[in-house]
Amino acid sequence: MFYSSNWIHSFPRHYQWSNAALVTKGMAPYGAVALGEIDWVVQRLHERIDEPDAWAQEWCAVAERVEREGAKAAAEGRHATAGNYYLRAGNYYYTGERMVAPGEAKLAIYRKALRCYQAGLTRRYPNLEIVDVPYEGSPLPAYFLKSQNAGGRAPAVVLFDGLDNCKEMSVLFAGVELAFRGFNTLAIDGPGQGEALRLRNLPARYDYEVPGTAAYQYVAARADVDPKRVAIMAYSAGGYYAPRAAAFEPRYAACVAWGPHFDYHAVWEKRWAAMKQDENSVATSHFQLPWVLGTPDMDSAMEKLKRFTLAGVAQRITCPMLVCWGAEDKLTPRSVAHQLYDGVGSKDKTLKIFTTEEGGAEHCQVDNRQVGTDYIADWLAARLL
Repeated sequence: MFYSSNWIHSFPRHYQWSNAALVTKGMAPYGAVALGEIDWVVQRLHERIDEPDAWAQEWCAVAERVEREGAKAAAEGRHATAGNYYLRAGNYYYTGERMVAPGEAKLAIYRKALRCYQAGLTRRYPNLEIVDVPYEGSPLPAYFLKSQNAGGRAPAVVLFDGLDNCKEMSVLFAGVELAFRGFNTLAIDGPGQGEALRLRNLPARYDYEVPGTAAYQYVAARADVDPKRVAIMAYSAGGYYAPRAAAFEPRYAACVAWGPHFDYHAVWEKRWAAMKQDENSVATSHFQLPWVLGTPDMDSAMEKLKRFTLAGVAQRITCPMLVCWGAEDKLTPRSVAHQLYDGVGSKDKTLKIFTTEEGGAEHCQVDNRQVGTDYIADWLAARLL
């Protein structure tokens, strides 16, 4: 049976599922998902729209199917093919894990995702290194993707995640394009993100200049990186993290807020109010914010979030600054983009609004990620290459 819905909003009755499905579709340009496989899941989920557990079950079922094909290819020595299957399996497991509450079941799915991701990445990208970045107590997990088109000491981009994505995704949708253009990329799970949160128990912190400085020091010490040409970038919730780091770590040569934030607490006040009315109307599960922040409940999470603001901070940023926002962004209003842009102290600053006519109008250009990636890469190239 065919269910009518457009490409962006697969589940008109369930925005949380629609947004998560769109994020997964957005990985298609990088060979990390197959739209036909996603359609298998979407059609099954329409039949189970009122079953909360269906999301993880259906995504993991397809992930297992795809992983088996990857294992078969690997056993037969077809490693390029195996890498493709494993990348897709990793993305499907990670998508399924998204709606599972913190606990052993969530960790078990994540471990499968990480195993498949790395089996795919190491086969498909021989210029990728799995690295640890020295950090307080426990190192931060990361990938260093070296540009195949750079000689000597090249510029680099430090790339942090948002609230619910991971380094395995960002190294593909940003790192691969940057490598083609001559940039090295450190795709890193910072505190409250990906592997750092799940396997190293590192919750998010407001003073992201601490992991930001740790990441800078790691790349700047490498013989293949020019320490004077290191940019920092982060997306979605990272639109707070990257500017915060750039404000207090002046050695960064440029900063990109791929999806802006200024007062993250104010944004969450509106989201929480919407959650209380209808949890399906927002993109994030009820457990996500407390889990990321390492707090027991939403009340304590909201209290901790009060320090996540760029008020009195943004004006400290002096390096070139790019703020990207999409005209159909349903997670962050346009006023926040202008607030961040206006507050930044940089003389060289750009506010890019992606429209529906050009594409990339959704949150962080997830409807057309390549448009966003190209614009950002061009902007960085003009300043650091």
